[in-house]
Amino acid sequence: MDLNDLSNKAKDAMNEHGEKLEGGVDKAAEFAKDKFGDHADTIDNAADKAKDFLGGGGDVQEGGNQ
Repeated sequence: MDLNDLSNKAKDAMNEHGEKLEGGVDKAAEFAKDKFGDHADTIDNAADKAKDFLGGGGDVQEGGNQ
């Protein structure tokens, strides 16, 4: 299996299980906020970016560096 095959499998998994992956991102963010509460805004921002990445299939085209 080469890198291209692995990439295709990851994309297929994201398309098939996107909602579960986003739920996992939310759970991970809540766990991180419990441990590092003073960084909640940064954690929420990272979680939002991860969900944008998952929802767009890794092709984030909007926004830019805000």
